[in-house]
Amino acid sequence: MEKGKQTRRPHVLVFPYPTQGHINPMLQFAKCLTRELLSVTFVTSTFVTQSLRNTSSAKPLLLQSIRFETISDGFDNGRSRKDSIAFYLEKFKITGQVALTELIARLVAEGYPVNCIVYDPLLPWIADVSENLEIPSAAFFTQSCAVFALYFRYHEGSLSICDEKAETMEVPGLPMLGLQDIPSFLAPSNPYPAHLDLLLSQFSNLDKAQYLFVNSFYELEEEAIVSLMGRWPIKTIGPMVPSAFTDTMDPSDRSFGLSLWEEEECLVWLDTKPIGSVVYVSFGSLVGLDETTMSEIAWGLLQNQKPFLWVVRPPGVPQGYMGNELPVGFVDEVKGRGLVVEWCPQLEVLSHQSVGCFVTHCGWNSTLEGLSLGVPLVAIPQWTDQLTNAKYVEDVWRVGLRARVNDMGFVSRGELERCIREIMDGDRGVEIKKNAAKWKILAMMAREISGTSHRNIEDFVGELLHT
Repeated sequence: MEKGKQTRRPHVLVFPYPTQGHINPMLQFAKCLTRELLSVTFVTSTFVTQSLRNTSSAKPLLLQSIRFETISDGFDNGRSRKDSIAFYLEKFKITGQVALTELIARLVAEGYPVNCIVYDPLLPWIADVSENLEIPSAAFFTQSCAVFALYFRYHEGSLSICDEKAETMEVPGLPMLGLQDIPSFLAPSNPYPAHLDLLLSQFSNLDKAQYLFVNSFYELEEEAIVSLMGRWPIKTIGPMVPSAFTDTMDPSDRSFGLSLWEEEECLVWLDTKPIGSVVYVSFGSLVGLDETTMSEIAWGLLQNQKPFLWVVRPPGVPQGYMGNELPVGFVDEVKGRGLVVEWCPQLEVLSHQSVGCFVTHCGWNSTLEGLSLGVPLVAIPQWTDQLTNAKYVEDVWRVGLRARVNDMGFVSRGELERCIREIMDGDRGVEIKKNAAKWKILAMMAREISGTSHRNIEDFVGELLHT
């Protein structure tokens, strides 16, 4: 090194798909990189930035170290319900390619050149920008390795799903699957072809990425990972859950840090409930439940007689999503025993000693959070990857039960009540709770120093430091 020359930390730009479920794990990864003494810039769309809220009054020190930048996705005032996903993505691509190139040029002019772009492969054009600017890129998958495998096999043509009546299918590295276990977009009757196109587009130029990260951990999906390693250099770096709940390296890191939702205070209410007595219910940030499903869940919780905390987004939130109408009079009828809120700090809730069961849609983030905090799950998957996650919850990891739909296509109140009762009071629940505790320990070990995920992060950082 020349005398007097200043060393500069490698600079990583992190760019998620602009929804809460993609922002959370990639922001957590950004915090991990900051802990490893890298400089990090986190990029979101203008509309999302305007909507984000800081979810902690005491912001973690690592979050304060991240630089936040905004670019336009072409919809700075939000999308209209009339805008198709294909129209949104095409406009985002056209607008985003120019905006990202200009942002990187500005960072260079400020003496802050980018050494690597970590991007969400739902936005594959970012890899093209990275290649054009001769910047290494890393794809960050926010779904499980099993789901990655299913979409990849379908994309390459080795997985064909053309028969609605097929009982089972074999996929390398995965358990035997039925049609009810694969992502709904792969089903022959999929009514959302544009969503399938979006997911398959992840592989359109994936070979351009120098790194491939998955928000999972090796011990959780070893067989799926091994089956893919001959084709893709997969590195697990999860679970991407705040440090206070996993590796404990930063006790102040108790939330992801940014949210599109206003959280309500419910921890005081949980403090009044006995240990392991509360049923926590949440279906994530995107799923809107129809009237029948809402009614069955509501009365199933009522007849179960357990105290419960239920997160119910208002109808029409987020923009354009409908459903989630509670039965008339329900809130008054359960007052005292049940608490209904619009949003809550899920990690704090799942780690609370009064919570004994998590009724979930099995989105990947919620599934990982439940596993990481050792909470037994009742799976009520709705669509997309949630069906595959639910299969693993019940039959592979054995940390919960999957509620069965009836002949009319919905989970009845009796079925929900049965699953909750079995987990919280039944013989099968004893084994489920033991398995949940085991996976909690394994998740922590993966993220701790010398753990599989921690080593993969350190290897990535080491390569950046020596280039």
